Amino acid sequence: MRINKNLLRTAAIIAGLVLLIAAARYFGFGGRFLQLKIWIQSLGFWGPFVFAVIYALAVTALVPGSAMTVAAGALFGTARGIITVSFASTLGAALSFLIARYLARGAVERWLGENEKFKKLDELSEKRGAAIVAVTRLVPLFPFTLLNYGFGLTRVRFSTYLFWSWLCMLPGTVLYVAGSDAVSKFITHEESPLSAAAAFAAAGILLFILFRYAKNKLKGT
Repeated sequence: MRINKNLLRTAAIIAGLVLLIAAARYFGFGGRFLQLKIWIQSLGFWGPFVFAVIYALAVTALVPGSAMTVAAGALFGTARGIITVSFASTLGAALSFLIARYLARGAVERWLGENEKFKKLDELSEKRGAAIVAVTRLVPLFPFTLLNYGFGLTRVRFSTYLFWSWLCMLPGTVLYVAGSDAVSKFITHEESPLSAAAAFAAAGILLFILFRYAKNKLKGT
């Protein structure tokens, strides 16, 4: 009997999440989460801002943003975490774009210019800039950090790139942050994780719909 790959992937994710929760409870990670959260909260108004600046600089240094996005959910909760990560990821994307376009274009061109996928990205961006930015943010054809630099080499306008990047990164941000918040609340017994879990489920459904739509649009280009 042939087993559906999507079913296996879903089962693996659920199993991984269960193991993560069990390990966190066994090793007492809940207390460490609380200590880190207390330190962030001690920074007051500047806590999310400091985190956002570190996040944005990490993005420009090609550090994957997913780990810090998950951390934001555990540290700030769903609402503040989404706002913080949305701002930070957009700032990091903007900095990488501007570096590639104005400060280090030659180096970035030597790095990415011969890549056939990025050449295709340049051609498509010239014709349908907003749509291509939106689609490539929803369909992970390239790593997030590389894509930021790659768009800096294209002819897409900065304002178009910035708006559609922010908008189309938002569903994924909600998914990661809400999921992390739900798990951290369950681990620390701090609050009920139901609201965060509901946001996670809603974001997952929305992201799946958008992903399918964007994939179909990309095939049609």
